[in-house]
Amino acid sequence: MRKACRSSTRGPGALSDAPSRPAAKTEAARPDLYAEVTLRIVGELEAGRFPWVRPWGRVGNCGPALPHNAGIGARYSGINILILWGAVIQAGYPTQSWLTFRQTLKLGGCVRKGERGTTVVYADRFTPKGEQERAAREGTEPGAVPFLKRFTVFNIAQCDGLEGVFPEPEPLPERQLIAEAETLIAATGADVRVGGERAFYVPAADYIQVPPQPAFFDQVNYYRTCFHELSHWTGHPSRLNRDQNGSRGSHPYAREELVAEMGAAFVCAAMGIVPTVRHADYLASWLDVLREDNRAIFRAASQASKAADFLLALPPSPKPETPAVAAEIGRRAA
Repeated sequence: MRKACRSSTRGPGALSDAPSRPAAKTEAARPDLYAEVTLRIVGELEAGRFPWVRPWGRVGNCGPALPHNAGIGARYSGINILILWGAVIQAGYPTQSWLTFRQTLKLGGCVRKGERGTTVVYADRFTPKGEQERAAREGTEPGAVPFLKRFTVFNIAQCDGLEGVFPEPEPLPERQLIAEAETLIAATGADVRVGGERAFYVPAADYIQVPPQPAFFDQVNYYRTCFHELSHWTGHPSRLNRDQNGSRGSHPYAREELVAEMGAAFVCAAMGIVPTVRHADYLASWLDVLREDNRAIFRAASQASKAADFLLALPPSPKPETPAVAAEIGRRAA
């Protein structure tokens, strides 16, 4: 069922309609707006989080692209790139295309009721009327005053009624199979659900979800991510029984993430896949844990080795999951 759209016609102007002079009190509000945006980004970096960095893109036409205004075809720049990349990652939008409220209406669509926009900024300069008059009297060049203005934009995934306005996303590429990795994943018998925009393990339901392999910028990251989540999977009470009850941001949570990071690295190395850090955004939490307890890294490494050994000791599945996997295994064995 199609969701209701906002009934209000009020909204910020399009980028091409940016005013030649700022609204009242712009000068007073300008420092606050600069501070708000700066503090948001600095806060993320100080916390060790990099919200615009992920090893996968979005299913569809998002990918590693620059955000752009779909109404006028202009790409965003500067701080707006970081703001909009972060919004795409946080909300899982399938595209880097954005519109203002009025642009959406102009194109025959509407923003769905309850959707919240993302604030971007527009910087320019204007010449006050008084300054123009003074320059005319004195025969000098008028001075311009810089200003910063807010605009609210919506991802086109937050809008209805735009079907046919924008081209359909390109089909996903073929999967790049690593037969040994596919065999190990199948051997676990884990409930691995492929789809969505995020990778995670749910201990209570004992299942894993990962994005489809072609959605990763570098497809080998699909296997690195699977082994990270499978390292979590080994901690289930029916397997290695690790403490997985920590809430996000807590030390128990950070410790479990550290185990999964190293466990995945150990499995990758054993299979000839170059290990990488899957969750650099937990760096600050890991540092806090390690600084408070100089034995924490030893315990985490020990648990990670047990997780890797558990996975690598599993007998291979007698039947690969797909004919494509079977063909790849046969080719490598030949």
